[in-house]
Amino acid sequence: MRVASRDGLPIAQHEPVWLLIEWLDGERQPTKFALTTLPARMSRREIVSIYKERYRTEKVYEELKGELGLDHFEGRRFPGWHHHVTVALSCYAFVVAERARHFPPSAGRTRCSSPFPLAA
Repeated sequence: MRVASRDGLPIAQHEPVWLLIEWLDGERQPTKFALTTLPARMSRREIVSIYKERYRTEKVYEELKGELGLDHFEGRRFPGWHHHVTVALSCYAFVVAERARHFPPSAGRTRCSSPFPLAA
């Protein structure tokens, strides 16, 4: 599929795109539509998986802004911004590690008592 636009180029010169349609069970019609330029050599499953990764990325960004102050930097220089982002990401890594540590284990798995399970 190729998408038409008003850039003056013929449609044949535009990059081919995939049309993704999400149709949830129980719905009368599709609810979400998206276009992506991922390569045609990828399987449908891979394309959908990569597309859905965007949701996870947006949720992480939302948590970083809302809970850890990623959007509170008011400096003007790169070193300060770099420090701020590094601290926010480190805090988020800690939060994720704590969530994983306190999440109930699945059936058949035992919980490691050490906070550093790979340490000897």
